[in-house]
Amino acid sequence: MKRTLTGLLCALLTGLLTTLLPVSGHAQQGPPFSEQAEVQAFIVTMHEQHGFDISHLTSQFAAIHSNATVLRLIRPPASPSKQRSWQRYRARFVNGRREAAGQRFWDENGALLQRAEAIYGVPAEIIVAIIGVETEYGQNTGNFGVLEALASLAFDYPPRAEFFRGELEQFLLLARENGVDPLSIQGSYAGAMGIPQFMPSSQRRYAVDFDGDNRVDLRNSTADAIGSVARYLQQYGWQKGAPVAVPARVNGDPAALIAAGIKPVLTVKELLARGVFSAADDDPQRAAALIDLETPGQATEYWLGFDNFYVITRYNRSSFYAMSVFQLAEVLREVRNNRLAATR
Repeated sequence: MKRTLTGLLCALLTGLLTTLLPVSGHAQQGPPFSEQAEVQAFIVTMHEQHGFDISHLTSQFAAIHSNATVLRLIRPPASPSKQRSWQRYRARFVNGRREAAGQRFWDENGALLQRAEAIYGVPAEIIVAIIGVETEYGQNTGNFGVLEALASLAFDYPPRAEFFRGELEQFLLLARENGVDPLSIQGSYAGAMGIPQFMPSSQRRYAVDFDGDNRVDLRNSTADAIGSVARYLQQYGWQKGAPVAVPARVNGDPAALIAAGIKPVLTVKELLARGVFSAADDDPQRAAALIDLETPGQATEYWLGFDNFYVITRYNRSSFYAMSVFQLAEVLREVRNNRLAATR
């Protein structure tokens, strides 16, 4: 019976398209998403599972097309000049501009950061660094239509279609919950939104109303962004007062340890037995992972990443990203402490 109903709804949806779409079409952009059979089936599913109006949702998908720029940006770089380089990556985020902006952000939001740290246990400098790396303190939140970006990735990017289809579903639910037109929301090419660049599922699951106005607004409320970043990390297991990472030196071939991944499994003592030396001597039983930061033509940097380093990678699953956040946070904390000490 359900299959029969679904088939009937898809047929009705196909007929509806003839009244919504211009005869001439969109030759340069390709057909609108509403013409794709997969999208039509998705619309029916949203109707059946969440009560969305088929006609209204179809009209929204009729207004968007597969975005070639989104599909280009999501793919790994093909050019050797764009391959992994830690020093090039680091320079984008740990620099004078972001450091100065981070100090201003901290000065302007000190009470909020202190409250978030007290509630969630995440240091203020980590919160400030993540927002700095993500959007330079709300200055660069993205100019892609989120509905179009997520649809492009959900229906025209097979390697991660399942993930992005889930995010598309969560985005439509989020927009409905907040009474916002999905076509009006802008974000990154991957569909991340607002000051902290949360994906839709993360916003629905972890975001908090930190300014007490009875709504969560990550696009316009710095307070909500600060509280939400702290809660996100806390929910993923941030350990208050625990270290993030320390430099390491490696004797021998570290290939097997690198291949084991960035999730801490071995203890500092076990890594030492495998030729990994570090300053992590406070707790030899602390779990750690060996992190390699490669730069073409230069010696690879090695670090031990602890559980808190791994938690940062839940925000962006890249050791380069997590290390940039950590190093920016360290600079911000040191500069702020020196400034405060000079005024005493």
